[in-house]
Amino acid sequence: MPKKKTNVNYLGTGRRKSSVARVYMTPGTGKIMVGEKTLEEYLPQEILRMVVKSPLVETGTDGQYDIFINVYGGGLTGQAGAMRHGIARALLEVGEDFRPVLKKAGFLTRDSRAKERKKYGLRGARRRPQYSKR
Repeated sequence: MPKKKTNVNYLGTGRRKSSVARVYMTPGTGKIMVGEKTLEEYLPQEILRMVVKSPLVETGTDGQYDIFINVYGGGLTGQAGAMRHGIARALLEVGEDFRPVLKKAGFLTRDSRAKERKKYGLRGARRRPQYSKR
């Protein structure tokens, strides 16, 4: 749980696969905290950090907001997607004029793709055992 923030102005919840991210945005200097860590400490890959920051870059608000994120569930890729979704939703609370830009980039649509369940009689979701005539 985050420490109670009295100056939280904008909230957004993002989801991707089995990950959920709660995003708290305040006007500030552009620092992004994930739990108690910075974004660079939490996500070691540069590409995942770019995914998280993409809504800010797209709207030209990079460096204008301090962002505090709580994220749980899934792996790093799913969590990065959830953070991106949450930041995009929080930016909508900042101003509705961001909606066309974010919508065009596809940041407001929840990516509903998830792992398909394994079925009985199969070795995975669709992978069948090898067929032998005899």
